[in-house]
Amino acid sequence: MATTGNKGKPDPRKERLKAALRENLRRRKAQERGREEATGAEAPESGAEAADSAK
Repeated sequence: MATTGNKGKPDPRKERLKAALRENLRRRKAQERGREEATGAEAPESGAEAADSAK
């Protein structure tokens, strides 16, 4: 791990990465909600469900 040797003080790089990952997750969730609204909240079919409906 990237540690600076400062006890009790968070690593600035690690904090930036954590914030960036958190923002990325929020953005992806918002995109998914937008897709669900645009498609009428249809759930994507899994392989098993698609195979059953093809019969």
